[in-house]
Amino acid sequence: MLRLDNSNGIIAVDDNVISNIVSIVAGNCFGITGMSAKNVTEEFWELFRRDTSDKGISVRCNNNAIEVDLHITVVYGINIPAITESIAHKITYTLEEMTGFKVSSVNIFVDAVTK
Repeated sequence: MLRLDNSNGIIAVDDNVISNIVSIVAGNCFGITGMSAKNVTEEFWELFRRDTSDKGISVRCNNNAIEVDLHITVVYGINIPAITESIAHKITYTLEEMTGFKVSSVNIFVDAVTK
């Protein structure tokens, strides 16, 4: 959780909010067909959850900086280095604009390619 103390009180941003922002931004990027589970355990628990919008997204907040891991599936024929760089830039920009906190890293893992 990110915290910012100011003269009016405390501003706290939960990891789930950041995860939802990343999910929306990534979902609107060209070339992504979906997000994939980070591991077998997450895939198992996804069977029982209704909201799977944060599937494949891991958020860590250290020293009021955001670290994001994103596991995605891309379309066949797309330039993977170009699309991942574009996604990382878009996520970084959006998170910094919406939360006011610095993004230290966005790690994108391409787990599959679909037609």
